[in-house]
Amino acid sequence: MKATQLRLAARPVGEPKDADFDVVTFDLPALSEGEVLLRVIYLSLDPYMRGRMSAAKSYAASVEIGEVMVGGTVCEVIESRNPRFAAGELVLSYSGWQSHAVSDGRGLRKLDPGHAPISTAVGVLGMPGFTAYAGLLHIGKPKPGETVVVAAATGPVGSAVGQIAKLRGACAVGIAGGPEKCAALLDEFGFDAAVDHRSPGFDAELAAAVPDGVDVYFENVGGPVTEAVMRRLNTFARMPVCGLVSQYNLTEAPPGPDRLPGFFRQVLTKSLTVRGFIQTEFVAEHHDEFLREMSGWVRDGSVRYRQDVVAGLTNAPEAFRGLLAGRNFGKLLVRVSEDPTAAGSGEGGD
Repeated sequence: MKATQLRLAARPVGEPKDADFDVVTFDLPALSEGEVLLRVIYLSLDPYMRGRMSAAKSYAASVEIGEVMVGGTVCEVIESRNPRFAAGELVLSYSGWQSHAVSDGRGLRKLDPGHAPISTAVGVLGMPGFTAYAGLLHIGKPKPGETVVVAAATGPVGSAVGQIAKLRGACAVGIAGGPEKCAALLDEFGFDAAVDHRSPGFDAELAAAVPDGVDVYFENVGGPVTEAVMRRLNTFARMPVCGLVSQYNLTEAPPGPDRLPGFFRQVLTKSLTVRGFIQTEFVAEHHDEFLREMSGWVRDGSVRYRQDVVAGLTNAPEAFRGLLAGRNFGKLLVRVSEDPTAAGSGEGGD
């Protein structure tokens, strides 16, 4: 049996190019005792991957040149020499950008397609959903009646942040790019207000959406959006810093004056809490409660989600470029192979 991998061929400079990846097809080896052969069904594309393509020091090791790009996946076991797994079972894994993978079983989690569509294991019930849950509830700590603002609000993290904020009795304000996404925030995800960051009147429209100021700003984007929100923060506001996607492809410092002194002046004078985090920090203590609560919210419709599904592993680089530019609408997935549960997979919708 042959497998296909997308391997990092070069460190991207700015936006990742097709030439930064090698497409390699090879013969799969025979399984050893204790191993399983996985067929990748869904590959999750997430902004953190841009940092893994870089050699810069970060919270996780860089992908080395020649290695398979990392990523969360939903897979089917198609052959097993491991007594804990049987052929036909569906699992969550971290197999990366490839069509098949051999695993010794460590790190695999079985999925029940009767519980939820299997694609949600890398979306609303996976890392993005847990990022929203942990960052908002354990750093942002919204109180009933407070105002929560989140950027990239129609993405898998942002949309969950707003809906969880509503469930906790807060006012949810989403920032997104374009009228279609802003309409979805109101009509589909139940936000109280939506603001288009592409609008010429963005700053004034944001001010109108948060007449009582901002108590929690869930940071996903950075740049001008953050600058606008910072001007509206209340005393004792909290800022969970999840990502800075607007800066991931930068090759030099942004133009303009040094804004760091002004930022720290606000931190001091408004007694702000600014806390960067990686969701793995919260797994041991809070992941079980997340699965319990979020699964219930998804089942009863309290939390809705969107998926943006691209077909074909070799389309991953182009889809990833679109993700960093905000062209996706919802959780971005690559459907690498046939989904045996496709009738309930929710592809492209909620």
